[in-house]
Amino acid sequence: MPLLELRSVAARYGALEALHGIDLSVDEGEIVAVLGANGAGKTTTLRAISATVRTSGELVFAGRPLPRRPEAVARAGIAHVPEGRGTFAELSVDENLRLGAHVRRDRAVVKADYDRVLQRFPILAERRGQAAGTLSGGEQQQVALARALMQRPRLLLLDEPSLGLAPTLVTEFFAVVGELNEHEGLSVLVVEQNASIALASSNRAYVLEVGRVAVAGTSADLQRHPAVRRSYLGY
Repeated sequence: MPLLELRSVAARYGALEALHGIDLSVDEGEIVAVLGANGAGKTTTLRAISATVRTSGELVFAGRPLPRRPEAVARAGIAHVPEGRGTFAELSVDENLRLGAHVRRDRAVVKADYDRVLQRFPILAERRGQAAGTLSGGEQQQVALARALMQRPRLLLLDEPSLGLAPTLVTEFFAVVGELNEHEGLSVLVVEQNASIALASSNRAYVLEVGRVAVAGTSADLQRHPAVRRSYLGY
């Protein structure tokens, strides 16, 4: 049974339908990428999972219908790092991280997770008292990821994590995500315009076109797919 499964999911903004009945799944311990041009429905797919857009169809997580309230989705074990990172710019790094654990009640475990997150991102330990908005783009992305990890999620949703980052920082970020997946079993669904690194870092991938799944398969297969190579990989 997949950890997450979307069955014939449609989503709309008012009268505008942005997703037209997509099917998508993420298995336990898997990294899945979602590719597509601007306006294809990638971000809306993540918003549909997070219950921040109106949906129809079935969304199932860990064998149960996924709640349709954002906080309940977070409590179910899904953390969402939105496009643009979504850090609270005026709050300190410390305050951002503690907000990540606001749905949890296991205070002792939260403290242990806080220490572990700062060990993984030592620059954040140095910047704990600094306003998140004063950090560099790469450091802000670390704050966003660290805050999501403070939820202790089973599934991490990442929306365009490479946006605005230098290529070396993008490589470092995906390396951290890969380590979390390999060593901690974290499942990941990542929306990414950088198709090369998304396919290199994932097990499977979906290509969306105007709100529909156009191509799906293993990432290795999509790297060889003529239309994907031509439209997204540039060769």
